[in-house]
Amino acid sequence: MVILLAVALAASPTLAQMRWDRRVLIVAAPSPQDPELAEQRRILDNWTTKRDERDLTVVEIVGDQVRGAGDNAPALRRKFRLPPTFTAILIGKDGGENLRSAHPFPAVVLERTIDAMPMRRAGRR
Repeated sequence: MVILLAVALAASPTLAQMRWDRRVLIVAAPSPQDPELAEQRRILDNWTTKRDERDLTVVEIVGDQVRGAGDNAPALRRKFRLPPTFTAILIGKDGGENLRSAHPFPAVVLERTIDAMPMRRAGRR
């Protein structure tokens, strides 16, 4: 079981490998019990179809664990200057930071922001 988990984690692409192909929503929280993490998950669970249409990958950094990418937590925390509290960051396909918040993003904010991105507008033509 441990070997399968290690293989699955190793198979996840890194954020650098997702560049130009995927938008990334980084959701960082100090623990799995964080109420804002639970709220962001609830929002995203109800937004699955629209999330997939927008090429959005969710990367969670909870404590020292990363889900959704092959990067390690300390490296991502340094790179994005993540505080020890809840933080959500929307990264465009070009790798640039588009939104940052200390609170969960409502689905409408994610939708409007992504739909206004040049690569999204170009893809809908």
